[in-house]
Amino acid sequence: MLEDYFKEIGQKSYKATQVFEWLYQKNIYDFNLFSNIKQDIIIKMQEDFTNDFISIEKVLEDTDVKKFLFRLNDGEHIEAVLMEHNYGLSLCISSQVGCNMSCKFCESGRFKKKRNLETFEMVEQILLVKDYIEKRIDSVVIMGIGEPFDNYDNVINFIKIINDDKALAIGSRHITVSTCGLVPKIKEFSMLPWQVNLALSLHGATNEVRDKIMPINKVYNLDILIPTIKEYIEKTNRRVTIEYVMLNMVNDREKDAYDLVNLLKNMNIYVNLIPYNETSHLEFKKSSKNRINKFYQILKENNINVTVRREFGGNIKAACGQLRSESDFK
Repeated sequence: MLEDYFKEIGQKSYKATQVFEWLYQKNIYDFNLFSNIKQDIIIKMQEDFTNDFISIEKVLEDTDVKKFLFRLNDGEHIEAVLMEHNYGLSLCISSQVGCNMSCKFCESGRFKKKRNLETFEMVEQILLVKDYIEKRIDSVVIMGIGEPFDNYDNVINFIKIINDDKALAIGSRHITVSTCGLVPKIKEFSMLPWQVNLALSLHGATNEVRDKIMPINKVYNLDILIPTIKEYIEKTNRRVTIEYVMLNMVNDREKDAYDLVNLLKNMNIYVNLIPYNETSHLEFKKSSKNRINKFYQILKENNINVTVRREFGGNIKAACGQLRSESDFK
């Protein structure tokens, strides 16, 4: 894309590589400091582009986790969460301001989507966090505020940039896109020639349960969604992560575990059981450790690959949308 820009203004396409090096490898964002680019080109770039970044408004920290509240140039807010694992630093970024999916347990779902994030606003979340911690981000998860596949084109462009060797060089296997189940976009995503990970926010093993907590299920229910995931796995030969937030007495019963076994048996998946981060605005409660452990054991005994995600950020409003909600909707 940037190569096309330089061609259009009568310059060599390699100028795009030089700009990428300044932005992503040297962390220099002031066009006037691009010393190997002529001044007339700098002036033209200043006319056509802005280097006004989004800004970090607040940072909350807890053990192995930092939550960032960003202020966008139009005054809106989004969030990102940095988690430290034994395999490196993982950043969960937002893709929209608000969300139209309205999942009942999600703080972001309380507020409708105001707009999609532009590609640069997603990239800048990584750049700002990287500069703040002065360390490399090892992996990126597009699982913050918003439904990534509801902002499909910008998300795809974002992935191309952060995966580019001349930019952030984050390997495709270290990038994960999460969806609550937009079937047409899952099909489209399966056609792309890369090895980016797909995560499905499932959270219910029957249509009855999923209907109660995820309105998207009334559009693409499990009878449509699960065959689509099977097609995705067959086409890409890639394992899909199944995200399952544990909600007390909603989807964490033994019956729910066996329903999940029956739904997912013989599929190339692994299940990530997620302890719920409670919020005062919603009625849902976190499953007890005993209920989570029992659920885990049932899946394990029935040959389902399963993990229980470490709890991050319970003391710093790390649930998706909590910090933005506190800032924008007091």
